[in-house]
Amino acid sequence: MGCRDVHAATVLAFLSGTASVAGLFAAVLLPNWRLMRLHTFNKNEKNLTVYTGLWIKCARFDGSRDCVIYDTEWYTAVDQLDLRVLQFALPCSMLTAVSALLLCLIGMCNTAFVSNVPNIKLAKCLVNSPGCHLVAGLLFLLACAICLTPSIWVIFYNNYLNKKYEPVFTFDISVYITIASAGGLFFTSVLLFLWYCACKTLPSPFWQPLYSHASSMHSYASQPYSARSRLSAIEIDIPVVTHAS
Repeated sequence: MGCRDVHAATVLAFLSGTASVAGLFAAVLLPNWRLMRLHTFNKNEKNLTVYTGLWIKCARFDGSRDCVIYDTEWYTAVDQLDLRVLQFALPCSMLTAVSALLLCLIGMCNTAFVSNVPNIKLAKCLVNSPGCHLVAGLLFLLACAICLTPSIWVIFYNNYLNKKYEPVFTFDISVYITIASAGGLFFTSVLLFLWYCACKTLPSPFWQPLYSHASSMHSYASQPYSARSRLSAIEIDIPVVTHAS
C-alpha cells in the first residue's frame, strides 16, 4: 500500500463519506418519514395519505400530487417522540461527518503536498496524515451511531403507534435512506482504519498519530559534535616534552 502517497483507500473513503452526508441531507429534507393511511368507505371520496417529515407535513388524496394540507410549521409542534429526537440527531450526525470529511481532506492534502521529512523545529506544530485519518475514522463511526440509532427506533416506534391506535402507520423511504447512509459512514470509517493499520508499521516516526518528541527524530538530524569528535587515545598525538641534560 502506498502510504506515502494519496492512496485509493483514502480517496474512496472521502467519496463514500461525501455520498453518505448527501444521503443524510436528503433524508432530513424529505417529508417521508412516516405515512398515515386514512381509508374511507364512501365511494364519492378518496383515501387520504398523510406524509410526515421532520419539518413539514403534507396530506394528499390518492392519485393527486398536490398537498391538500401543507404544514410548514410542523417542526414546532411535533408530537411524536422519535421524530423529535431525529430533529436533533441527524443535524448532529451531519455536522460530525462534515468535520470528519474536512479532516480526511486535510490528511490527503498533507500526504500529497508536504515533504516526508518535516522540519524538526516545527514537528510539534505540524499535522500528519495518520492523525487526520485516524480521528476522521472515529468521527465517521460516531456519526454512524448518532444517525443509525434513532432511525431504527422509528421502526419500533411505528409498531408501537399501530398497537396503540390503529394499524395505519408505516415508515417511509427516509428511514431507508438514513440507514443506508449510516452504512456508508461505517464503511468509510472501516476504510480509514484499514489504511491506518496497514501504514502504522512503517519505521518512520512520522506515521504515528502524533509526532514524537524532537529528540526521537535523530535519524533525520546530524549527529552531535561530541559524538563525532570522540577519538581513541591511539589517534591523539600527545606531544612529549623532554628536558635536556
